[in-house]
Amino acid sequence: MGRWLQFVFIVVLCSSCVSNRISKRYTSTFDATLDTVQLVLEQDSLRMLSNKDYLVKNRYGMWELYVSGAPYDLGNRTGLLTEDLFREQQRIFMDKLEHMVPSKFKRRLVSRFIHWYGRRLDDYIPSSYLDEIYALSTHLDDAYPYAGDNFSLTLLMHAAHDLGHALRDLAIVGCSSVASWGDKTEDGKLLIGRNFDFYVGDEFAENKVLNFVRPEHGIPFVSVSWPGMIGVVSGMNKEGLTVTMNAGKSTIPLSAKRPISIVAREILERATNIEEAIAIAKGAQSFVSESLMIGSAKDKKAVLLEISPKNFGIYEVENGNQLVCTNHFQSDTYALDKRNTAHIQESHSQYRYDRLLELLHRENKLNPEKMVAVLRNRKGLSDTDIGYGNDKSLNHLLAHHAVIFKPEDKLMWVSNSPYQLGAFTAYNLDEVFADSSTIGQSKQIKALTIAEDAFVHSDAFVNYERYKSESDSIVYAIRVKGEVPEERLKNFKELNPNLWLVYYLVGKYWYKQGAYEKALVELSQALTLEIPTAQAEKEIRKLWKKANKRRKV
Repeated sequence: MGRWLQFVFIVVLCSSCVSNRISKRYTSTFDATLDTVQLVLEQDSLRMLSNKDYLVKNRYGMWELYVSGAPYDLGNRTGLLTEDLFREQQRIFMDKLEHMVPSKFKRRLVSRFIHWYGRRLDDYIPSSYLDEIYALSTHLDDAYPYAGDNFSLTLLMHAAHDLGHALRDLAIVGCSSVASWGDKTEDGKLLIGRNFDFYVGDEFAENKVLNFVRPEHGIPFVSVSWPGMIGVVSGMNKEGLTVTMNAGKSTIPLSAKRPISIVAREILERATNIEEAIAIAKGAQSFVSESLMIGSAKDKKAVLLEISPKNFGIYEVENGNQLVCTNHFQSDTYALDKRNTAHIQESHSQYRYDRLLELLHRENKLNPEKMVAVLRNRKGLSDTDIGYGNDKSLNHLLAHHAVIFKPEDKLMWVSNSPYQLGAFTAYNLDEVFADSSTIGQSKQIKALTIAEDAFVHSDAFVNYERYKSESDSIVYAIRVKGEVPEERLKNFKELNPNLWLVYYLVGKYWYKQGAYEKALVELSQALTLEIPTAQAEKEIRKLWKKANKRRKV
């Protein structure tokens, strides 16, 4: 038996013993007083609890959740208000897994491995968050018994970003962030913008949630995420401290530890300035590499906390008022780190970093509207047309959300669908957490709304959406060796003519069909365009060589 098979066999044996260990060990000691709050109103766009916590859908389709209480209460009340949304998000998440792993046997194997890998997750998550996650998990049904009990599954879903990042370096994250202050902004105040380019399919991003949370012991805060997520990927607290995360190149640890979104949540609940945020981040045992951009109203600046399983670095600009972050580390701590160096050379992180600088150099004084324009930019360096959806563009048309923070004024703007192209709705945290006269209503500030991008009404956008649909069909045809009419392939290329991936997919299709001459034409064209990573270029060249060799046989 090969080493890999031995490993899988051992994992299966171990996971059969530990898959429910987390739930059994935790629930056996759970002694929280059950929440007595009940759901008293349930409409299409508004749900309300007996304690006046509520969930409302705003005019742009985003859900706004207003909850308060102790940890267990927060989880239970969130579950009561979002139960159908949470279950739908779970279905989308599990459907994605089933699509990636069609075999039921392999799916069970993957599930057992993930449970084994995350067997100690609860050792690294503060008990208050375990309480909250447990209460939230009681609102799931038992739709996926092969994936384990609901508490363990919900816990693992909070580590999904970290697990995918650590185990496979999945290309589902390519975030870009910028912070400006002093002479770089219109009024001299700190301004932060970020694209959260986390992509697990269009369905996953349909129900976005703005979580306005008032914990019993902690600082009130807001975060942007999805149903069933208590962790933070983009957020700001009432003290004007902000947290956004950008993935870095990670090693593969032996087991899961504290999810980075939980670290970010802890920072928002406990920190009032950069020094306090650093202390919390240093004490957390995360298991992936991640940059946390911390903005602070009190410090009037932003810094990067560069976290990895074995190192911790702090990066801040010394003689300037602008901080840029994509997906590589910049501090001296990682100057000689081989993985980080390779990531800079082989990924699209440096390209996006350079493009950000290029756009920022054109703007003398940033304001929220100008920041939105930067985040929405679809071009490559020197305004080159590199195709819609290219990972090298700041806006590669897949962002879950974009957000802008103005910490000193406690203001934030959040994008609405599609991607970061929809209107940016504005909120003032001081007003949100002080005003009790607007219960059951959206608390957005209509006068500060930033309009949607005109691109959403263009033929180019319609073509891009058609391209996405067509590419899915062609990928399926490649997998099952199905036939696609040549005219359809021609039309497919016309939908997004400057994107390398279009020609790679058509070339791969012809290769699978045994039409090697046609494959070579398409692959050669792909190689003339802007390819986002060294690995992608390597795959194209490899297929080109195979097609060329078979053509000559």
